[in-house]
Amino acid sequence: MTPESILFPLTMTLRVSLLATAAALVLGVAMAALVERWTLPGRDALDSVLTLPLVLPPTVMGYYLLVVFGRRGVVGVWLKEVFGVSLIFTWQGAVLAATVVAFPLVYRSARAALEGVGRNLPDAARTLGASEAAVFLRVCLPLAARGIMAGTMLALARAMGEFGATLMVAGNLPGKTQTLSLAVYSAVQAGDDKTALILVGAISLVCVVVLTVAAKLVKPKY
Repeated sequence: MTPESILFPLTMTLRVSLLATAAALVLGVAMAALVERWTLPGRDALDSVLTLPLVLPPTVMGYYLLVVFGRRGVVGVWLKEVFGVSLIFTWQGAVLAATVVAFPLVYRSARAALEGVGRNLPDAARTLGASEAAVFLRVCLPLAARGIMAGTMLALARAMGEFGATLMVAGNLPGKTQTLSLAVYSAVQAGDDKTALILVGAISLVCVVVLTVAAKLVKPKY
């Protein structure tokens, strides 16, 4: 066990999980607002598709990502030809995988929070001349903030523990794409129980802190 074997997976996990959570927050809130206001047919089908990463095995999601973003995938080929970028076996690919699996947690929480706002206050703001953007940003979003932030904290914990999709998309490359969960897997495979124990303790401690903060966010104030 060396300091590098502990420090790199820790810093990589923090980088990947924070970037993935930020992306999931933006996309999750945007899609929750869209579905919450959706009046056309197909709303339930869209909701099911957006929730799919929550119930599918991570390896299945990893396979889907490879099909779309892989070197022969539609998006993957376009990224390579236009920008010269390949996400496979890179830390950016790990961010992509973590974003996809964390997204439904933000989306479901944001949708429930936005639906809980009701119609009275937004309608009152509209009668006072507020635009739809202003109603969302100044009325709906602040009222739904606690629920959204709770979902975001859960998404952060999920992104930190992501394994299956990350392994398939980014690989398990020490010093390049290896996160804490992947490092634990490698340590156990190598019979290095001491390193595995330290890594497990580190990620467990961080996740407990995140879940505690999430619980405080959803606790009602009296």
